[in-house]
Amino acid sequence: MKNIAVIGAGTMGNGIAHTFAQCDFNVQLIDVSEASLQRGLNTIASNLDRMVAKEKITQADKEKTLANITTFTSIKEGVKYASLVVEAATENVALKTQIFKELDEVCADDTILATNTSSISITQIGAATKRADKVIGMHFMNPVPIMQLVEIIRGYNTSDEVTQFIVDLSKKIGKIPVEVNDYPGFVANRILMPMINESIETLYNGVAGVAEIDTVMKLGMAHPMGPLQLADFIGLDVCLSILNVMYEGFKNPKYAPCPLLVNMVRAGKFGIKSGEGFYDYSASKKAEKVSKMFS
Repeated sequence: MKNIAVIGAGTMGNGIAHTFAQCDFNVQLIDVSEASLQRGLNTIASNLDRMVAKEKITQADKEKTLANITTFTSIKEGVKYASLVVEAATENVALKTQIFKELDEVCADDTILATNTSSISITQIGAATKRADKVIGMHFMNPVPIMQLVEIIRGYNTSDEVTQFIVDLSKKIGKIPVEVNDYPGFVANRILMPMINESIETLYNGVAGVAEIDTVMKLGMAHPMGPLQLADFIGLDVCLSILNVMYEGFKNPKYAPCPLLVNMVRAGKFGIKSGEGFYDYSASKKAEKVSKMFS
């Protein structure tokens, strides 16, 4: 396997493309937007520059990695020679199932189809294809080039052979694969999102402020960043989508998103990517200034 197609040039997609390309795979990075593709390539180049500056890779390594990436705005053209496709589009079940229907039609019969979904059922996505045995979840963590974990999620019909292949491939790109079962939120987000949601509830109920909640979790529980800062980093819209998937999947009120989170997303306060969430990022990408709404 040398040709790997990645669908989506956003934060996760360009990180996945970067990781495979740096491990000497030929990567076809696909996005409907040419501007998004260029932003993705610029992000990869900037991240590689930081690695060069830290002497983790050489300038030649950087150039080779970038040379391994080819961009496409057409799924059909981009996946033509791919042995594996990794979908990293927006966390929306309708969009993902539509992409997988198209992939099933245009990919070679033996192509494995993986999704980077962080919460949506692999079984449901696989059911949109005629190759459910070759559909699997590869949930990378952000930032992809740095974080070691990959959650490997097999759907109800995913074959043992495909699962083992993806586990072995994950190891080849320097990741630590952990196989989990196909339930809403899997393991990472089933545990993480209720914690984030409860942190937002704690703020909503006036128990403590943004900085105070994050400080308690950083100093008291040894978390590298507080849950509200982490929510901003992930994207409040993404957090809301994942909680909604779990709430719908389990019908358990403990997964119901906090009204404050819902209102912030409605207001366009998504966190770092929108410039404001629980913190104000207008002057710095670091969570140094609490948003005016909460100060």
